[in-house]
Amino acid sequence: MNAIAVAIALQFDAMRRCQIVLTLKDPRNINDLQDAIGRGKVLDVEVKQHRERRSLDANAYFWKLLDTLAGALHTTKDELYLEMLDRYGVFTHIIVKPEAVEKVKHEWRLVRELSRGSVGGVEGVQLQCFFGSSSYDSKEMSRLIEGLISECKECGIETLPPDEVARLTSAWGEEK
Repeated sequence: MNAIAVAIALQFDAMRRCQIVLTLKDPRNINDLQDAIGRGKVLDVEVKQHRERRSLDANAYFWKLLDTLAGALHTTKDELYLEMLDRYGVFTHIIVKPEAVEKVKHEWRLVRELSRGSVGGVEGVQLQCFFGSSSYDSKEMSRLIEGLISECKECGIETLPPDEVARLTSAWGEEK
């Protein structure tokens, strides 16, 4: 069962065991869980901060535009995707041992070597590592889409009107 909690409280039972009380927005299937506990079953529970998922419409629009622009530029969709990540994407910087550089490059969508140096007497390589868009939140993906739209307009590729793009990206913020 997945649920969205809108409040959390701590309380203690008679044996002084900590209890977490969650107020659920939509407590569907809670009876099934109560039945399982009543039969002596143990539940796996994961509680983490809620993040809205990307709208499939906006995601599909991004890939459609990417494919159209790739055709106009005589490149592949994958190569253009990496260019868009480079221009509009989300990245982090890390320092790794020289022998780990190639392994790191295989784990990230895009990696740029920035510099070599010594950190605490140990040789290191500073890398700029770009996250793939599947890990983006709505704000990050919105920036990526807006960047792609700008690139399409520069090439004369027709895009959706701004209000329609806003509708697609605003779907990320709707409560599910």
